Amino acid sequence: MGTPTHHFPRPSRAGATIGIVAALLVVAVLQPGSAGGGAHALEPRANAAALIATTTTTLFPVAHPDASIPPVEAGLAPVISRIKTTQPVVFLTIDDGLVKQPLELALLQQNRVRASLFLANLFIHNNPGFFVDFTRAGSLVEDHTVTHPNMRTLTYAQQKQEICGMADLEQQEFGRRPILFRPPGGAYNTDTQRAAAACGMRAVVNWIAKVDGGAVQYQLAPHLRPGDIVLMHFRSTFAADFAAFVNAMQAAGLHTELLEDWVSPPPKNWSGGGDLNSRPLRPERSALPS
Repeated sequence: MGTPTHHFPRPSRAGATIGIVAALLVVAVLQPGSAGGGAHALEPRANAAALIATTTTTLFPVAHPDASIPPVEAGLAPVISRIKTTQPVVFLTIDDGLVKQPLELALLQQNRVRASLFLANLFIHNNPGFFVDFTRAGSLVEDHTVTHPNMRTLTYAQQKQEICGMADLEQQEFGRRPILFRPPGGAYNTDTQRAAAACGMRAVVNWIAKVDGGAVQYQLAPHLRPGDIVLMHFRSTFAADFAAFVNAMQAAGLHTELLEDWVSPPPKNWSGGGDLNSRPLRPERSALPS
């Protein structure tokens, strides 16, 4: 398939400052049951509003990893769905970027959550600037391809074009080259791992739990465990999904940390991109909203 080569458009930044009050106004119009979940779905109006309204003095935890993502070996990026750690941490990843709502950033900030954002140009090309404020608040943008294809249907060259092309676009727009790659739908093969490594990706990231329709869906244990990688999406159900994630995280006694802080050192003679230190400056801890 053809891969777009255009650069991100640069939309107006007017009105980009997002406040908690604006998020409350948006959440207030959500109606019970609108998340579309089943018996375990949360009621979005009460849960999301409560999350935003809660005032906490908890700061971002400082990562002291006791485990790390395996290194790139034999030209293949490792595939991970969790980190083997005993520390009470969980990793939130949010995909695509299709639905863009002011409440999304407000919820993350108010709950001191930073996430890895796996964005695809197919969904964000009309307004990539929307995600700049997420990076300023401490989240990081990662690679999710240009056109969101099934990677297993592509040749190695096509996969490399998808991954490297999105990495180039994200580096231009957000000032940092991604180091992690998520294949759309979790579909990958050996060519995916090879192309990801060639594009500077340190890992192919899948997930062990998914939040959808206001409920957490587990693959193994019926609860979150230390080191689990959790998948969410930028969807209309974001408020209910985020409430379900926070409830499950707190019930398990866990807190979020950035997956990027648990990446192993690069191998010797590493020629890939994705400098771990080349991330946008985030606000000082004392500057976080209370």
